[in-house]
Amino acid sequence: MVFKSKLAAGLAIGVLALATGPSLAQRAPTSGPIARYDMRAGTVSGFMAMGGGMGGALGMAFGGGGERVQKELYLRLGSSLAPSKGGPKADHFMPAGAKLGKSVALATPRQERTTSDEMPQKPSGRLLIFWGCGERAGKGQPVVFDFAKMAQGQIPPGLWTSTILRDWGPNLQNSKTFGRWPAEDGKMIKPESSLLGAHRVAGNYSPEIAFTLGQEFLDPLRSTQTVNASGSVAIGWNAVPRATGYLAWLFGGKMAPDGQMGDMVMWTSSANRQFGGGLQDWISPAQVAGLVKDRTVMAPTTTTCTIPLEVRKAGPDFRMGTLTAYGPEESFAYPARPADAKVPWHLQWTARVRHRSITSWMDMPGMAAAPGQPEQPRCKKKRGIGGILGGVVGGDGC
Repeated sequence: MVFKSKLAAGLAIGVLALATGPSLAQRAPTSGPIARYDMRAGTVSGFMAMGGGMGGALGMAFGGGGERVQKELYLRLGSSLAPSKGGPKADHFMPAGAKLGKSVALATPRQERTTSDEMPQKPSGRLLIFWGCGERAGKGQPVVFDFAKMAQGQIPPGLWTSTILRDWGPNLQNSKTFGRWPAEDGKMIKPESSLLGAHRVAGNYSPEIAFTLGQEFLDPLRSTQTVNASGSVAIGWNAVPRATGYLAWLFGGKMAPDGQMGDMVMWTSSANRQFGGGLQDWISPAQVAGLVKDRTVMAPTTTTCTIPLEVRKAGPDFRMGTLTAYGPEESFAYPARPADAKVPWHLQWTARVRHRSITSWMDMPGMAAAPGQPEQPRCKKKRGIGGILGGVVGGDGC
């Protein structure tokens, strides 16, 4: 085919480009890049991999479907060029193992929703903040925010991290022309999909991009939650190969007498109270290494963390947790940086691929267990969200 010679050249450059990431920091290109490409690949297990709508959610919340695994893939192309002919058009040609057909189309949206940190529910009562792993909460905890004393719907200043920013790469604002996927083609990544092999991105508003991926989706995370004799909760998980670090997060609350959410509680495994921002996304290994050093992120050798007793007592009616394993990154650039610093470096394109694996769980009313044993469902009628979900499952609020 016509593109074979270009592809071969691109792949040859790609091999050299694996070391280009650090070189970009050592020497800025004379010009460019004209195009930037970003891939985010994730493995999802637990509650968030539920599928099947509310029925799936309830099955996961009460222990069913716990082995389900899904994958996620996000593609973003940004260019400083306008489309050469007609409207913007670009396609990512995939290896056969991706099981997405010959290619997926990168759509150019008219507008894109801005991603920002939000409370899981509209604030009404108090928010209790805890952080760090351990049997008991550390000194100065919890930090309490009373929403009744703040403007309606206002989020407490300093709640979300301002030092670890979200980095999704290209977007409508920083690109002359932009495309992204998933889009309107009805295609979705499959649980059995693979990323290994040759990739090519071609369109009418960027140079042709070609690279070969050698890093697969991360293995799924499997977590357990066990109530200790002290009343704290021990989280355990499998070591994920190639993981660079781990972060756990929990949100919970008490139900008010009227059935609405009362006090809310948030906890993070971060030893220095870091919530939200880029911690909820994909982070490069270099950044994770720094976060492990300052104890924001747990080391890649860690497989346990204890949620303090005070956290469990503060949110007895509803708790939902997530555990993230950050993964490797592959970087590519064309052309490669010239060995001679006097030679101009006109960068055509860059591409990066980041990985993560994430799992989640939910503790609902009546799911308490004896100390030292995993929490199991038991019938107990509750008002509010517990009673509503229990009624759907058992027909009588159990």
